[in-house]
Amino acid sequence: MAYRQAESTRLAHEMPPKDLTLTQEETCTGGLCLVGIEPVSNDMLLEQAAQARAQDTWHALMEQALAGLTCQGSQSTSDEAPGLLAYVEHHLGAHHSPDLFHVQHARSKAVSAPLAITQRAAAKAAAKAEETCTRVHEPLAHASDAPAQRGPGRPPKVAASLAQVAQDVEAARQEPQRLTGQRETVTQSMRAIGHAYHCVDLDRGGRRHDKRMAGDLHAQIDTMRTIAHQEGLSQGCLHRIEKAERVVPKMQATMAFVSSDVRQQVRQLDVTPPQSYAMHAPLIPSYSRERVAARRTMTAGEPLRERAERLRPPLFEAGGALGELSPVEPNALKVAAAKLAEVFQRSSSPVEGRNGYLSLRHHQLRGLDHPRKRSCLTAVQNFFLTRPDGTTAAERFFGPKPRCMFAAILASVELPPAPLSPPRRAVG
Repeated sequence: MAYRQAESTRLAHEMPPKDLTLTQEETCTGGLCLVGIEPVSNDMLLEQAAQARAQDTWHALMEQALAGLTCQGSQSTSDEAPGLLAYVEHHLGAHHSPDLFHVQHARSKAVSAPLAITQRAAAKAAAKAEETCTRVHEPLAHASDAPAQRGPGRPPKVAASLAQVAQDVEAARQEPQRLTGQRETVTQSMRAIGHAYHCVDLDRGGRRHDKRMAGDLHAQIDTMRTIAHQEGLSQGCLHRIEKAERVVPKMQATMAFVSSDVRQQVRQLDVTPPQSYAMHAPLIPSYSRERVAARRTMTAGEPLRERAERLRPPLFEAGGALGELSPVEPNALKVAAAKLAEVFQRSSSPVEGRNGYLSLRHHQLRGLDHPRKRSCLTAVQNFFLTRPDGTTAAERFFGPKPRCMFAAILASVELPPAPLSPPRRAVG
């Protein structure tokens, strides 16, 4: 804990000014805890137990966490918790970006979950119809072996009964298949929502317009609403769809915020209009594609990675939009473009991943309600764990490399003297 405090204070004096994006959430593992992470570096600015999650509590803890940092909050990505929304608007003074996962999850609860229940019931009904058909055929099979004996009266209705049973069985068989198709349509619509809510068109490579994005989202919501009406889902399900639809304007506002922020930062690079157009059109979208590819499997991300790599070389060749730059400038523009591709943050997945890790540690060790243990885990996350490139979260956030945590702790521990060798034997 002392190492974390000392290193954070030392590195804060050396870090350059930066606009800060936060992903915020609360976890209840080991008691209520408020968590705030910078998503690009994965540095944990806040992980502290709290008595409430109201806006005043968020403000008090975040103000303490941001004290001494040369950062200005520009964006926060989280769910639609009222306390968080009020804190971002009234205290942080930043733009709030809705979390895509929570938007998709609300639609899943509204349509996918009820359809799954209906599908299971339809499968049971189909099995019961098959059983009824078997019971009807068994007596007829035994009766066909005996001589035909029929008394006076109306003729038997065996043929009509068999036809009705066959129709019922066929209808029962088709119902689960039909519901499977409806669920597949909902799944494809959910994926289309994730594909639409992005600042870059992953297929064509250009930047997406916020109005077109909103239109695509509304189209997918209308598809789900139509299915909900066709299947006769409850009013609560329709209410969840409407609740999720109310987030679409915020998603559109996030697209406008990202476009405005990127334009402002590109203007600060002091480049000519042809070069700035190249930054907006092929260069920044290429790094956005790489960012998306890094979050997919190797097979699924390889096409995006290949398209991104094909976009950049022609820009820096002779005759390209960025071909007249000095040998040093292309690398600086590439670094700036990769940084600008990280402005768009649509998910609070770093916080959700941290919550899962805490749940695992709480199951193994218990006692996460002790502040010292939680603070130690935070220090390990920021200053000890590394990515494949060897950098820690603190190094990626502050810029300068922190001192080795293990060496600093070892230097502060008083080691006991070595035992005598060979040990002396008592005399007498």
